[in-house]
Amino acid sequence: MNKQELEDRLIDFAAAIIIIASKFEKNYAGNHLAGQIIRSGTSPALNYGEAQSAESIKDFIHKMGICLKELRESFVCLKIIEKTSLSNDLERLIETKKEVNELISIFVASIKTAKSNLK
Repeated sequence: MNKQELEDRLIDFAAAIIIIASKFEKNYAGNHLAGQIIRSGTSPALNYGEAQSAESIKDFIHKMGICLKELRESFVCLKIIEKTSLSNDLERLIETKKEVNELISIFVASIKTAKSNLK
């Protein structure tokens, strides 16, 4: 997978998160988790853009690490949303959980490769 394909997947993931969150009930839990997952779910695409302009390999690893942390946070948040039935679109929720899990794997591998190149 090249850089553009990964960026496109991150943008698609962010869009899916926004669509999921926009359909939550307007109550305290819905508002709270909508805000939380929108922040964590859109952050990886934005931080990946920054990683592409990293000033060094260490800076690249750091920015990719931020993407990974936000993806993991999004995964946990999606699990909470699923358990609490905040989303009626179960199919989109399951697809999005699968995608974030794949993205996590990609970022773990990329960080590992970058760290080995640092040595």
